[in-house]
Amino acid sequence: MALEMKAACMKCDAPLDDMGAAHICSFECTFCTPCTTGMAEVCPNCGGELVDRPRRRPRK
Repeated sequence: MALEMKAACMKCDAPLDDMGAAHICSFECTFCTPCTTGMAEVCPNCGGELVDRPRRRPRK
């Protein structure tokens, strides 16, 4: 089961690049760094910890 790489922050709708910084919870809620910092690294949907999202290189 692959991680769903969301293309935008779920709070402010800022675009997120596959190779750029983003943060996720265990339910794959995805946020940009400024929103994550503003939320004290806690997911507003589930209350879980927000951690760095792995980066995915484009397929060749």
